[in-house]
Amino acid sequence: MVKGAYSDLLAPDDDIASWVGLSLIPGLGDESYRKLLRAFGEPKEIYAASYASLSGIVGKNVAEGIRRGIDPDNLAPLFAWLGNEHNHVVTLADAEYPQALLQIPDPPPLLYVKGRLDLLNQPAMAVVGSRNATPQGQMNAESFSRNLSDSGLCIVSGMALGIDAAAHRGGLDGASSSVAVVGTGLDIVYPSRNHALAHDLAQHGTLVSEFPLGTTALAHNFPRRNRIICGLSLGCLVIEAAIRSGSLITARLAVEQGRDVFAIPGSIHSPVSKGCHALIKQGAKLVECASDILDELKWASPQNPLTASGEGAPENDRHPLLDALGFDPVGIDALTVRSGLTSDTICAMLLQLELEGRIACLPGGLYQLIT
Repeated sequence: MVKGAYSDLLAPDDDIASWVGLSLIPGLGDESYRKLLRAFGEPKEIYAASYASLSGIVGKNVAEGIRRGIDPDNLAPLFAWLGNEHNHVVTLADAEYPQALLQIPDPPPLLYVKGRLDLLNQPAMAVVGSRNATPQGQMNAESFSRNLSDSGLCIVSGMALGIDAAAHRGGLDGASSSVAVVGTGLDIVYPSRNHALAHDLAQHGTLVSEFPLGTTALAHNFPRRNRIICGLSLGCLVIEAAIRSGSLITARLAVEQGRDVFAIPGSIHSPVSKGCHALIKQGAKLVECASDILDELKWASPQNPLTASGEGAPENDRHPLLDALGFDPVGIDALTVRSGLTSDTICAMLLQLELEGRIACLPGGLYQLIT
């Protein structure tokens, strides 16, 4: 595998304190960090460089910060965190560093990792989408992700609510697990509602962040982490996305990185389908089942998963209201016209179908058939 422009930096057993300490210097961004690595080599050599040579690359203020050296107080929380055997810092000097990230223009100099290091270098598929996902969208995300995971592709997403969380659940249920790339420090779970999911990922999958411990949920960090989500992956599947959403940012970054982009179409009336439709118009590959992705990648699957569209599953038993429902959201008044049933009868039937998990109740008094 071609490792890219940073492969010459790989050298084992470098000092974590030097790597992390350098990343914590105010004003030193990733691009400047990489310039210093190219100019001087390992972080210890950067610390040993003269003020004049440093300031010519990163400016006077940052050069002064480097010359002051590492503040042990800043690193105390890190080493306490590293006391847990599941916690790691992986740098460009480590063999465990994701080789796929070495192929993108702006790989992070180091990553904080909680969980399985081996997943960082497994073949992967990014699965992203709306935080305000429909029940059908979440079912699609979980089913597609489980099938792709069983086919040998680790599922990478951003641990947001909605599609991301469903994708992680599916990936964890499958054979190849899941990696969450988060926009906070790994000592913070965001959103807090995903605390149980974060625990499952730490135990059976992997959590990854480029942000130092203690970094809170800052809005500008989430688009930034998206390059890592698609950078780790062979391609990016978008399941439900509004026309302006972070998922479309991830898809654009995937194209820039030379990754394939896939999208699931939806109802023409649904706001969370419009982003996917826009991607398809722009050349993303329309997919209806996991096999469509595997075929496009020419992926040699270890087994033949069921398709996420319900292939191989028994059809719904006939019900007088199912034909009237369809897959677009619909209200009781429209169902009355379509079915010829009274509103009281329809309400009773809807309640029973919802309890059976065959339909979803949506905001605004609307209902939708679930495959």
